[in-house]
Amino acid sequence: MNLHSTQEVTFQASPDYESAVERAAEEFGLEPEYIDVMGERQRASLQVKRALLQAMGVPADTAETLDEAVEARLWEQWSRPAPATLVVRALDGPTALRLPAAALSNAVELTIAFEEGGRWDAVFAPAAAQPMEKALLRGVHFTSFAMPLPDPLPLGYHDLTVRIGPAEYEAKLIAAPASAWLPGGKPPRSGGIAISLFGLRSERNWGSGDFTDLIRFCRWASRETGSSFVALNPLHAIANRQPYNTSPYLPQSAFYRNDLYLDLEAIPEFAASEWAQRWLSSGRVQAEIQELRNSGFVEYERVARLKNTGLRIAFREFLRHSRQGSRRSAAFQQYVEQEGDLLHRFAMFRALDEVLHRADPDLWLWTKWPEPYRHPDSPATIRFGEAHWRRILFHKWVQWLVDSQLAEAQQAAVACGMPLGLYHDLALATDRFGADLWAHRDAFVERARVGAPPDDFSPEGQDWSFPPPDHRYLQASGYRLFIETIRKNIRHGGALRMDHVMRFFRLYWIPEGLPAKQGAYVRDRARDLLGILALESVRAQSLLVGEDLGTVTEEMRADLYRYGILSYRVLYFERDGEGRYRAPWEYPEQALVCSTTHDLPTIAGFWTGRDIEARREAELITGEAYQAMLDSRAAEKQNLLATLRGLNLLPDWYPADAAAIPEFTGELHNAVMGFLAMTGSALLLVNQEDLTKETEQQNLPGSTHQYPNWRRKMKYTLEELETSPRIHDFCAMFRGWLERSGRLRA
Repeated sequence: MNLHSTQEVTFQASPDYESAVERAAEEFGLEPEYIDVMGERQRASLQVKRALLQAMGVPADTAETLDEAVEARLWEQWSRPAPATLVVRALDGPTALRLPAAALSNAVELTIAFEEGGRWDAVFAPAAAQPMEKALLRGVHFTSFAMPLPDPLPLGYHDLTVRIGPAEYEAKLIAAPASAWLPGGKPPRSGGIAISLFGLRSERNWGSGDFTDLIRFCRWASRETGSSFVALNPLHAIANRQPYNTSPYLPQSAFYRNDLYLDLEAIPEFAASEWAQRWLSSGRVQAEIQELRNSGFVEYERVARLKNTGLRIAFREFLRHSRQGSRRSAAFQQYVEQEGDLLHRFAMFRALDEVLHRADPDLWLWTKWPEPYRHPDSPATIRFGEAHWRRILFHKWVQWLVDSQLAEAQQAAVACGMPLGLYHDLALATDRFGADLWAHRDAFVERARVGAPPDDFSPEGQDWSFPPPDHRYLQASGYRLFIETIRKNIRHGGALRMDHVMRFFRLYWIPEGLPAKQGAYVRDRARDLLGILALESVRAQSLLVGEDLGTVTEEMRADLYRYGILSYRVLYFERDGEGRYRAPWEYPEQALVCSTTHDLPTIAGFWTGRDIEARREAELITGEAYQAMLDSRAAEKQNLLATLRGLNLLPDWYPADAAAIPEFTGELHNAVMGFLAMTGSALLLVNQEDLTKETEQQNLPGSTHQYPNWRRKMKYTLEELETSPRIHDFCAMFRGWLERSGRLRA
């Protein structure tokens, strides 16, 4: 609710039910309307607002219950001198200190206990200060003042105590920087290559790319192309079950990573175990590895099963050495203590899932587990943890290995000359049947789902089938889970991409029981979240990139810019209202420009229409829609061709009619790479498939079993990348454009 110094906020009963709903919706963050992709204004219905308020736990049966909820919320805000968590930036102006009338004649004591030690004390005299805002609630007058804070206020996570007479209030005080980390005040002009780590092929891995493959790829990319970073798919932990649980964008946990990426032969305990070496050298295991290695697609379940067996053998070796005491045992113990309850709950979930599924092979979801095990703190779950401590310890150990090997990969990437090293990706979602929902249910709103409003691609809207975060819970808990999500995904890298960055401002919520098109946007605490992002970015010295596609307002983009977060510009979408591609100089500097994304066609696939054919083959489009897409693509290709010719990126003899160029030629390849390199955006990212002119995209939206989503391997093995003359030509072309556009590192 907006408060002004010229008036005193009071609470009055609503005249009718609809007015009560409108006021409650505004107070609890429901946006009454939004502008869709066609520029049309769409209003949320009374039914949708009521359903979403109920999902938030707001009684919405009558005007009286709604009024009571609003009044209680206002009282909660004003009866405390400060909220449970404060995020402050020097640029944001004064922070409000709210006091009741009875406290205005007395001194107010403030204490800040700094994160790094030490404290700051101050005495505030309200009678001598200038009021900011006023309110009258439940017969009590309140006045807010600018809270005195130390200047400068050290960045970090501090504890604030406010004493008003005998009363004492505790709050978290998060001091954020003005901007995310930008070396020298602006993003470095550089280029990189994006890969799907699971899809790396080599003559040594076990059927999916691993961290040793990643190190080798980084060294190759640095040497051959001059790339400053390698971008990765989200590495989050997933169930590794085909075809529904392989998307890295719908993880079991946003805090921990997929152990599929471990190189077992690089684990000291595996190498030292005679049992492990006998198992690995057996004909059966070698035949399985070779078959998985030769497969054109990643066979998640088989690779996971194989690696799980090897890990358990190595774990026994680790336990044997741990009893004798070792540096690795001490390092592991330190990791476990540092991770604390987050790791314990994740490992408990994994152990429960194993044991219960083994007892009942049809039991796949924790929501179907026996009731006592559906809660992380139940007596039954605690007893399970005591009985299966070794199994739980195993899963903690596996995550320690993942963290260690990923750290080594980042160190190797930087050591081979990549200034940024690894560029990570943070998914928007967490699977409602995954570990995070089981372990931290209070952090989510269970009676709503996140999605997207109707657009040309999805006229009925999109239902992503995962619950939205409960921002009231997150703020009350000091944003602990949000902080940990960012911190764990930003470490061991030089850049972090955040999928669907507008989540920090608002999300499209769909009420339980209603279709996707009957939803509304719900605001989040963007100022707080962006401040925390900036703080973690500065601490990690990592760039932030926000995937700002879709219904993102210009105000949101302006805020992202102010916080130093790079925009995300995809070639296909950078067009004006008439379909013409924007000129390179129209791209913003504080941005990353990319050739495509995992959900879009590769450049070669775009030109040849392979993505349209794939949708037809998967029966996702009808004959009429198929032809419409072909016609639209023909116009898009002609516009792109005209743009490339207008910039003199194609030879004079090259055809001016796109219809006369059925294949994606070398001339087009060079021209598109040149166009991307010429843009004003600081970071340039080219998908590995676009570097090597592949036609198949990694994910086909809207499909599951109809398409091998998230399973496609790289066309070339690492060995072929290092020796093929054709690949050398691609790399030389890309490196040349990096050099000409000032992106080649010094």
